[in-house]
Amino acid sequence: MLINCVAYQDGRKLADVPVAAISDYVARGDCFVWVALRDGDAGELAVMQEEFGLHELAVEDASRGHQRPKIEEYGDSLFVVVKTVEASPDDPDELVVGEVDVFVGPNYVLSNRQNSSKDLLGVRARAEREPHLLKQGPAFVLYAIMDAVVDRYFPIADAMETELEQIEERIFVQSAQRANIVRLYALKRKALALRHAVAPLLDAVGKLHGGRVPAVCADSQEYFRDVHDHLLRISATLDSIRDTISTAIQVHLSMVAIDDGEVNKKLAAYAAIFAVMTAFAGIWGMNFKHMPELDSPYGYPAALAVMAATCVYLYRRFRKAGWL
Repeated sequence: MLINCVAYQDGRKLADVPVAAISDYVARGDCFVWVALRDGDAGELAVMQEEFGLHELAVEDASRGHQRPKIEEYGDSLFVVVKTVEASPDDPDELVVGEVDVFVGPNYVLSNRQNSSKDLLGVRARAEREPHLLKQGPAFVLYAIMDAVVDRYFPIADAMETELEQIEERIFVQSAQRANIVRLYALKRKALALRHAVAPLLDAVGKLHGGRVPAVCADSQEYFRDVHDHLLRISATLDSIRDTISTAIQVHLSMVAIDDGEVNKKLAAYAAIFAVMTAFAGIWGMNFKHMPELDSPYGYPAALAVMAATCVYLYRRFRKAGWL
């Protein structure tokens, strides 16, 4: 669906452009056209391909969707894929991953937002408020789009850090161990989903500043370096979250092993006590003819007393040793 189709000249809005007239404005050379689509289908992309002269392989990738973050050069144009990551409104333990496909040329920008509930209208409004920056052309628009998407990663990462701190506060609460491990694995999935959006983009954005950069971005390298720095910060945060989750899981497993050891010690102590009683009962239950204590009137209570005394003695020893 077409959201906007606007031509800009010297950093200011020139006109709203009908789709059929896009190629005319692109051919002028003294302005650039910025088109925004939402969930554009193959038919809309085919029309845009004809108007902008887009490379067929880039259009094919945009039509299929589900691309990993990347930046590809096609002659003097770029095809950029940036992942959007949003909290699911239905399940707080899940993230909704979409993407923004951006085609950038010397005098045009075409963005196609897919599977994302948050629009990018604020990006256009910001760019129009800064005509001295918008004057740089399509490169600044690409930066503004990427910067807006990357900035939305920060609240997700901050929320994961806050949730992890809450889990750590309850990690030693016996009754919350099962709930903690479930939350830790859910948090690990979220961190992995965000990392899949950040890591490939971090490598790709590195190509837009320093060294050889595409001609369309040559005059805006410092802006893309800023995006690269933001991605580095998020990547470091995700590394920290991942390490903390791994440590928390190991602590949980260690606590389970300790609890199992305590239970096993108690079972072993009681088994030893009853084993002694069984041994005494087995000896006195053999019924040999010449067993003096069997003929004594005090034999039965004496046997019970010996068994009880032995059990009490063993119980106190195990108790002192910390097994009971």
